[in-house]
Amino acid sequence: MSPAAYIGRILFAGLLFAGVTLPAQGAEFPMPAPGNDLVGRIYTVTVREGETLLDIAREHDLGYNEIVAANPGVDPWLPEPGSQVTVPARYVLPNGPRSGIVINLAEMRLYYYPPARPGEQARVMTYPVGIGQEGWATPVGKARILVKDKDPVWTVPQSILEESIAEGNPLPRVVPPGPDNPLGKYALRLDMVGYLIHGTNKPYGVGRRISHGCIRMYPEDIEVLFGLVTEGTTVEIINQPYKLGLEGNALFLEAHEPVFDRGEPAPSNLPQIVRAVSAVTRAAEREAVKEKVVREASRHDGMPRLISDVKVEAADRHSDSGWMLQVGAFTDVSNARQVAYDLDWVDVPISVRVGVEDGYCRVLIGPFPAEWQARDALWRIIKEEGMKGYVFPARHAGPLVRCVS
Repeated sequence: MSPAAYIGRILFAGLLFAGVTLPAQGAEFPMPAPGNDLVGRIYTVTVREGETLLDIAREHDLGYNEIVAANPGVDPWLPEPGSQVTVPARYVLPNGPRSGIVINLAEMRLYYYPPARPGEQARVMTYPVGIGQEGWATPVGKARILVKDKDPVWTVPQSILEESIAEGNPLPRVVPPGPDNPLGKYALRLDMVGYLIHGTNKPYGVGRRISHGCIRMYPEDIEVLFGLVTEGTTVEIINQPYKLGLEGNALFLEAHEPVFDRGEPAPSNLPQIVRAVSAVTRAAEREAVKEKVVREASRHDGMPRLISDVKVEAADRHSDSGWMLQVGAFTDVSNARQVAYDLDWVDVPISVRVGVEDGYCRVLIGPFPAEWQARDALWRIIKEEGMKGYVFPARHAGPLVRCVS
């Protein structure tokens, strides 16, 4: 390719990320059936003349990190016209409550679970995000949307102001709404002081560690999200590099590069993932499957990979209605089974299940039609057996698979 053509392609990308682009398709899916955790699909597109991977990423609502990880060896700026590029638009839903907003730092992706109206199917919406750069890491934690702010004014924090002066590019103390405002046209201010979910005037930062801790979204994505959420919506920021989930009887692993600052320990939930897979795999197959988990985890390509098949029959799936009672969580399945045996006098179904997010075998009792019935059973168990437990809605049981020896 000639230097002129190369420069032309770079300029084309610059126009794209200045805002001259078609809006992203967005990613909205029906919630998977109870006991299932995957949404979306992986597909390929043909590179058009003059396109970069960044163009394709934005058109398909992906971040820079996702499109690059899924297409190793492809030049992000100079993909071959006519070649096929993988669009990794299949996701294992993160572990945790499926309500409000959940942001997974490791995959640089936001999930929004809008409340479903009566008779309406529950759904999930997901968008790529940019997060805090090294030294300005986005914190994990729980928050709520405090204020919805259209055409926000940016009052530059003192720390950022001092940094800009030290770099020889001083910022004004206040940046009014407009094309130079890094918050974009929409901002969701959190009760986590100093942190926002907002748009950007630099869309190329979506899918990168580039902000001073805030969550950045494509302008077209934040506009949609801004119109859907309300003040008070819950926001949970997590850091799960590895996600395990079920689709039918198939167990999938999705792996991302861990996000952390140099000098700090790398956050990794891989040990819990390995323990979970071990708990649902028969002894004769366990070592081979554990090796496969470690091998697939090392890819860090963000695409769900089949790990194994597990026996999840229809009768084993928990209903999404009623109430459940949990008594204990054990690393040894035999201990869990002994507890279940000791509780055989309880006149509702008892099972031993593993939570695929952490690998602990749980003794689960239920479902009960009403909360008071579950609490009454718990009171009897405390009185008769001296065991502790807790009651929770069946729909929050999460992905649970039968523990095996």
